[in-house]
Amino acid sequence: MSIEVQNITKTFGHFTALQNVNFQVPTGELVALLGPSGSGKTTLLRIIAGLEGADQGRVLFHGEDATNRNVGERHVGFVFQHYALFRHMTVFENVAFGLRVRPRRSRPPESELRKTVHDLLSLVQLEQLADRYPSQLSGGQRQRVALARALAVRPQVLLLDEPFGALDAKVRKELRAWLRRLHDELHVTSVFVTHDQDEALEVADCVVIMHQGRIEQVGTPNDVFHHPATEFVMHFLGDVNAFHGRVDAGIVQFGSLELPFPEDRQQIAGDARVFIRPHDVTIDTKTNGLPAMEAKVVRVHSAGPLVRVDLLTSANQRLTSEISQERFATMNLQMESRVYVRPRHIRVFAGNGIESL
Repeated sequence: MSIEVQNITKTFGHFTALQNVNFQVPTGELVALLGPSGSGKTTLLRIIAGLEGADQGRVLFHGEDATNRNVGERHVGFVFQHYALFRHMTVFENVAFGLRVRPRRSRPPESELRKTVHDLLSLVQLEQLADRYPSQLSGGQRQRVALARALAVRPQVLLLDEPFGALDAKVRKELRAWLRRLHDELHVTSVFVTHDQDEALEVADCVVIMHQGRIEQVGTPNDVFHHPATEFVMHFLGDVNAFHGRVDAGIVQFGSLELPFPEDRQQIAGDARVFIRPHDVTIDTKTNGLPAMEAKVVRVHSAGPLVRVDLLTSANQRLTSEISQERFATMNLQMESRVYVRPRHIRVFAGNGIESL
């Protein structure tokens, strides 16, 4: 079941939550709506579900206009951030609820209902907890019950609103890997909302990045991270070192560096914004003839798989580098150590364009 959102606009009083939003979700894909709080992602998800109405625009399911269908007619499963489980019901009855409240003519026989619920509990690895109540479960277990309940009605579309937002970091990481495996098994067209960049980039087939009610970029996790379309996307997807610079006569200047600008863009001149990811910042303890900025070490964070080194350049510009533990062990870096910093890869926003160098 594919989803298409066409020209969706939604306002609340004088506040515009969504403005002319368009994107598509191919059948069987897992798509993340990613953005900061207030970007409109949850409002958009609720409009897709039929829980909110748009002021203008359409929602199409498999090419058919579903804009005026109610929630029940859209055949969607919805998973909320805070589980929304019935506290007085067992795990089994929570999962069975959507089947039991169907009209009599479409309600499955009890034997079929019980088999469906047991199969789903087995799928989410909770079969042995069928007789427990929500208060007897961990947060991660409750969220898996909520997911099983959403799947029980065999939705054509699965929608998840910050499904792991109420969980601690370790459980979040475990569950997002589990969700990816589950999706690979079921292939239900799914859209989930998150403000966690790592979560979106790890789990989703496609990422829709939102900001102030608009879509900034749509693409695969690899595309949006390595080829950001806007400065917002560059800033939002992970740590970044930012410099004010200038492009002139085919050269981009920032800090104390001058680097050649791409030949096909050399007609551009004027102010530029230069961005470098920490993992693209190389540190040397000696000059080696390559363009570099002189800097001193102001802090070292060595706990973890990478060592994070905070630096201050001779021009009083702060920046961060991430290097391997093996590389760090050979450098004997200390506080106030003088080093030479050079970028392996930069992103330049100048004029109306963006370039990689």
